[in-house]
Amino acid sequence: MVDDDPLYPPIEPYEQGMLDVGDGNLVHWEICGNPRGKPALVVHGGPGSGCTPRARQFFDPARYRVVLFDQRNCGRSTPHASDPAADMRHNTTRHLIADMERLRTHLGIERWLLYGGSWGSTLILAYAESHSERVSEIVIAGVTTTRRSEIDWLYKGAGRLFPEEWERFRAGVPEGERDGDLVAAYARLMESHDPAVRERATADWCAWEDAVLSQEPNGSPAPYSDRPPAARQALVRICAHYFSHGAWLAEGALLRDAGRLAGIPGVLVHGRFDVAAVLGTAWELARAWPDARLVIVEDAGHKGSRTERREVRAALDAFAGR
Repeated sequence: MVDDDPLYPPIEPYEQGMLDVGDGNLVHWEICGNPRGKPALVVHGGPGSGCTPRARQFFDPARYRVVLFDQRNCGRSTPHASDPAADMRHNTTRHLIADMERLRTHLGIERWLLYGGSWGSTLILAYAESHSERVSEIVIAGVTTTRRSEIDWLYKGAGRLFPEEWERFRAGVPEGERDGDLVAAYARLMESHDPAVRERATADWCAWEDAVLSQEPNGSPAPYSDRPPAARQALVRICAHYFSHGAWLAEGALLRDAGRLAGIPGVLVHGRFDVAAVLGTAWELARAWPDARLVIVEDAGHKGSRTERREVRAALDAFAGR
C-alpha cells in the first residue's frame, strides 16, 4: 500500500468474460482478489461510466472476491452506446437489475456485498430493495436516488451557482427547447444520426458536468471532458437516456421502500461539499434505512478525497470478516 493513498496496490483480474444478457447485449465482467474470498460487486456510476481498475483497490485482495462489470452499452460491454445503431430501448434500470442477478447466478454467488457511488448508488439501492436476500452488506460513496428533484437540481438548480456555464449548457439545445426539459432535449440530440450533432451535445454536456465539480479541490479538473471520445459519448448518451426517464423509478420510491433494506448493514460515505449530489439525499436515506451509518466527509465533494477513500476502505475492511 502506497504511503500517500489509503488504497490497496493495483491488482489484475484472474478471470473475465462476456455475459449474454439478451436483446443482443453482452455485458463484460471480471473477477480479482481471492477466489475463496468474500464476494463483492462493484457497481459503477454514470450511468455509463464503465468500471475502472482503481475500483479494485478499495478491497483487501486477500479477503475479497471482487466482481466488476460494465453496465449495458458502456465500457467493454457491447454494443457500445457511442455507436448510434446501439438500441437504448433495452437499457433501463429494470434491465440492469436483471443483469446483476444473471451475473450472480452465472458466477455461483449466493450473496454479495455491493459497493458503488453516484449513479451506482441508485442502482445498488434498486437492486437491494428488489433482492434483499442476495445482499450481505452495502457501502456507498456519494449517495443518489435519481429522483426527478435531484435531476432537476443538477441540470437546472445548480445553474444558480454557475450561471454563465449553465447558460452555455442551455444554449446547447435548439432554441425552442431551452425553456423546457433540457435533459430530454439532450437525449434527443444524442440520438441524432448526424455525428457532428452528437459530438457537440457531448461536449456541451460534459462542460456543464465539469463546471458543477469545478470548485472541488480534489480529482481531475475535467473528469467528464477528459475521457476518451467514445467513452465520453457513451456516457452522455446513457446519462441523458436514464435521466430523461427519471431512471424509470417512481419519484421517491427508493427512499419510500428503504425499509426493505432492514437487516442489511450499510455505510454511506458522503462529501459535505458535493454540489452534484447534495448531502440531503444521503441524510434522508440514513434516516429511512435502519441499519445504515452515515459518514460525512468534511473535505470532499462528488470527486471524493483521500479522507473519503480512507473511510470507504475502512468500511470494506470492517465488513470483510462478516
